[in-house]
Amino acid sequence: MKPGSFDILSGLLYSGSGLVIGPDKLYLLENRLGPVMKRHAIPDLDALAARIRMPTLGNPGGKLEQDVIEAMTTNESFFFRDEKPFTHFKNHVLPRLTATRSASAKLRIWSAAASTGQEAYSLAMIVSENKAMLGSRSVEIVGTDIAREPLARAQEGLYTQFEVQRGLPMQNLVKYFRKDGSNWRINDAIRAMAQFRVWNLLADLRTLGQFDVVFCRNVLIYFDQPTKARVLEAIAKQMPADGILYLGGAETVLGITAVFAGQPGERGVYEKTEIAGTRPNLVAALQGAR
Repeated sequence: MKPGSFDILSGLLYSGSGLVIGPDKLYLLENRLGPVMKRHAIPDLDALAARIRMPTLGNPGGKLEQDVIEAMTTNESFFFRDEKPFTHFKNHVLPRLTATRSASAKLRIWSAAASTGQEAYSLAMIVSENKAMLGSRSVEIVGTDIAREPLARAQEGLYTQFEVQRGLPMQNLVKYFRKDGSNWRINDAIRAMAQFRVWNLLADLRTLGQFDVVFCRNVLIYFDQPTKARVLEAIAKQMPADGILYLGGAETVLGITAVFAGQPGERGVYEKTEIAGTRPNLVAALQGAR
């Protein structure tokens, strides 16, 4: 592959999704973009880069670029993944939001990088099981992802036997799913609690509205530091002062931004700070950690 071709493809991925691909990941480009090239009748990566560089060669509406970006994003998800964030949400965050919000307030939860929807539906099951505590409060769960095909599957709510065996407790399978051929379909009540939208985390998030809780797990690991800071700061602007952010176990805000601070004793759980108004001692502490 020509160096110039690699620069075109890696540049597209970075500008379009924040994904950083180094020259050592050439094999990844070849593996994941193979089906895209076959679908568009493109013989190799050099020809793919040329098609992207010269849209007149046939790329109506930027579809080829979108296909490339989607093919390179990781769509790994399963029900109640890592378990602890969901336990924390159920035992701590949901009761706190119920206590601090009026009975007429709508609680909004965002599953960023929702993929095929297991995270959003896991949250919906928790909410369903805590209806007595929530009372008349309505809860809105929004799942977003840059990739259209996984989101279409999320909206359908149909999962394979393998997928329901990954993290989903048996009692939840019996209670919330029904057999559909060799697959399992989530019931209408849970499905109705989550809505899904194609969305790029690098886009203006204001259209999505405010969220009390944001799950943005195992996403930042694919970004460089400036992009991580940009995304975290944009998320913070869409949250109230007591908003809670969940990141993946291998992700952190330290050395990146001061708009969130880790919850004491909790891994991957972050509280929005008062940086908008400033909390000087926290700012100094985080800056000292850089």
